[in-house]
Amino acid sequence: MVDTLLVERILSDIQMCVQDLREVRNISWEEYSHDKRIRRFVERTLHIAVEAMIDVAQHVIADEKWREPANYRDAFAVLAEEGAVGKAHLEQYQKMAAFRNLIVHYYEKIDDEVVFGIFQRNLEDFELFVKDISQFLSKQSL
Repeated sequence: MVDTLLVERILSDIQMCVQDLREVRNISWEEYSHDKRIRRFVERTLHIAVEAMIDVAQHVIADEKWREPANYRDAFAVLAEEGAVGKAHLEQYQKMAAFRNLIVHYYEKIDDEVVFGIFQRNLEDFELFVKDISQFLSKQSL
């Protein structure tokens, strides 16, 4: 059985990251590209949000005793296979895991335009994940 309180706390962390990013979302590309502190804030906050998604995935998979994922991208595939997240959303979640790997392992190759694009256009993907997992938890508690 999933530790609902733990997962809900992590989902709340994701929502807080999204809120923090929304508070600065109106910055222009010009501001973003010229201010290292803003870039680092956005990169790190996106990173924290993705790490939290991965934590949720790993907790749910372990608690439900589903198959062990081969990597972070596969963790989202396991969630989709088991119906914890929508299969239609799988590609978005897997792209987030790939983004996390880029930030963590290839930070010297980070493309500021790509990060800015994610920041401007993909925050809703985090909210979609929170919704998917919240619905899964609701079904579990019935």
